[in-house]
Amino acid sequence: MSTSAKVTARQRIENLLDDNSFVEIGAYVKARNTDFNIQAKDTPSDGVITGYGVINGGLVYVYSQDASVLGGSVGEMHAKKIASLYDMAMKTGSPVIGLIDSTGLRLQESVDGLNAFGQIYMKQSLASGVIPTITAIFGNCGGGLSIVAGLSDFTFMEVENAQLFVNSPNAITENRKEICDNASAKFQSEEAGNVDFVGTEAEVIEGIRNLVSVLPSNNEDEASDLECYDDLNRAAEGIENCGEDTLLALENISDDGFIIEAKRNYAPEMVTAFIKLNGATVGAVANRTKVYDDDMNVAAEFDAKLTAKGCNKAAEFVNFCDAFNIPVLTLTNVNGFAATMCQEKNGAKASSKLVYAFANATVPKVNLIIGDAIGSAYVTMNSKATGADIVYAWPTAKVGMMEAKSAVEIMYADEIASGDANQVINEKVAEYQNLQGSVMAAAARGYVDSIVEPVDTRKYLIGAFEMLYTKFEERPGKKHGTV
Repeated sequence: MSTSAKVTARQRIENLLDDNSFVEIGAYVKARNTDFNIQAKDTPSDGVITGYGVINGGLVYVYSQDASVLGGSVGEMHAKKIASLYDMAMKTGSPVIGLIDSTGLRLQESVDGLNAFGQIYMKQSLASGVIPTITAIFGNCGGGLSIVAGLSDFTFMEVENAQLFVNSPNAITENRKEICDNASAKFQSEEAGNVDFVGTEAEVIEGIRNLVSVLPSNNEDEASDLECYDDLNRAAEGIENCGEDTLLALENISDDGFIIEAKRNYAPEMVTAFIKLNGATVGAVANRTKVYDDDMNVAAEFDAKLTAKGCNKAAEFVNFCDAFNIPVLTLTNVNGFAATMCQEKNGAKASSKLVYAFANATVPKVNLIIGDAIGSAYVTMNSKATGADIVYAWPTAKVGMMEAKSAVEIMYADEIASGDANQVINEKVAEYQNLQGSVMAAAARGYVDSIVEPVDTRKYLIGAFEMLYTKFEERPGKKHGTV
């Protein structure tokens, strides 16, 4: 039995949903298989409790695996209950939340259990982009069950007892748990990027409730909370000091400082988060060069470069926002691509995915340049060329093909070699910045729509998204893209 079974499957549902709102479905279902004397074992609800209820008044469907019944293993009827839940959720346009605590495939049911996994995968695939799907791992989630987590929009993981793995650490050649616990919440959230949120059981439950509350129920719905008690014209005081840690900048912009960050521990140089502007949910993607702790000490520093991990993280987030009609805001401060072996292996494809995600998204898209916007890395970050509807920039922003000094050293190499190098460089750098490297030059060419003072950032962004509220954009007819 899972160590996390100290909290029962039913208790988890009750903790998750609004008080007294849970209605169980399929309570009397039991295992049908009779092989290996399984009929001699009592299998109440076949190891999974399924039903519906409400979170902050919104309808959700939920299933919770019961590790006290055959280890919460997935068999024919277990999977049938989950698959039926997805069918009902898609009919009513409501999110599905899965609470995972299972030993995996039920060996006694063999091919029936294997087919059961496939049924769940199929329903999740059909539901993708139609209704939000959330998985929370409290115990074991291994082997084929890890695909259930991978097919979800967001994955939560309890920090102490939860285990997420395809192969357990000791099954990997020359590895063991003491060397690298690839099943741990730390590894899965920081290294693999498979987990969005990590915390205690109570924090996971509260996190799911908060997340569901800001998401639309389905792809034709809108996030329900449109009340805003913050001043729409509130000055964004001090936001110019948050250009390095853009999580702080987003908190400054958002209604009453509201923010929910996804994949906080993975690729922290790229922030992906939900904020509120005039009561509406907005998905935010932001470059980040510093992380400040609660005492405002620098906890981590990064170059203003795009990384493969950061691009993949952002692309997934933008795709989700587009699927559910959530507007996208980007805060851009980037001057190139990371120069690492990982980048050379994966960077081109990852960057391509991010370009495609922005270009393919038809939701309102606003870009705010808060620092550097240099070269192809800037084009990748939701530029006007790749589909941004509105591009704003702070007066201190730099927009250009490359950093001015580097450009001058290439264009005027002969003059630098034959004359006073410092004088030539200084003169030509000033000329380059004036003609090609400044935010004013970009604005003069229509690549930046307006130059805004940092203190006015919030009201300009609210105004832009208000203007874009009725945006409709047709695209060439096709089945789907292939990037």
